This record gives sequence, structure tokens and C-alpha cells, in this order.
Amino acid sequence: MRKCNGNLLRAALVLSAFHAFVPAAAAQTRGELLYATHCHTCHTAQMHWREKKQAQDWASLQVWVRFWQGNAQLGWSDEDIVEVAKHLNAAYYRFPVPATQARDTCAAAKWARAAPR
Repeated sequence: MRKCNGNLLRAALVLSAFHAFVPAAAAQTRGELLYATHCHTCHTAQMHWREKKQAQDWASLQVWVRFWQGNAQLGWSDEDIVEVAKHLNAAYYRFPVPATQARDTCAAAKWARAAPR
């Protein structure tokens, strides 16, 4: 039987102790994952903080998400659009969300069907 290398054992112990104290990465929402995958390359945080931002409230935020996903031909469902809007609202906008929409994502999606003008 071979002797265990002391340095290897110490390194393994240090790594396991480090892993125990490092918090796990926060779980991403579906909206955050969709946005990071399809939108973030062009739509950086500066897009949402600029003075001439297009979204002025919760409804218009959903309209713009629907518009841009259509422009990019992503084929998102109503639920996907609402989830991305929720992510953007939580991360940047902080618009009040009507109580009925906060509970019912399908109703929120139907409310925002109009394209931006």
C-alpha cells in the first residue's frame, strides 16, 4: 500500500474547507437566463439606465420585451415575455406591478400584447 502524500492531503482539506464557506451562486430566474442568453450582448445595463429609456411603466416594459423578442425572432411564449419583464423590472426599473398581474402571469402577458408605437 502506498503512503499518502502529505501535501496532497493538506490541499484536499484546504479546498474542501474553502468550498464549505463559499456561498453557492444565486439561482437565476428563467427571465434572467433568457435575457442573459439572448439580449445582454446588445442591451447592457446602460440601455436601461439612460435618460431616453422607452419603458415608462410595467405595461410598456412588457410591450418592449415583446417587441424586441419579435424583432430578434426568438419565438418566446407569453410567460417567457413576462418572466424577462419581471427580471428587468427587479434589476433596473422597479415599476409598480398591478396586484392582479403579480399573481397571474398569463393575465400580465395578455395585457401587454400591443406593439410599441
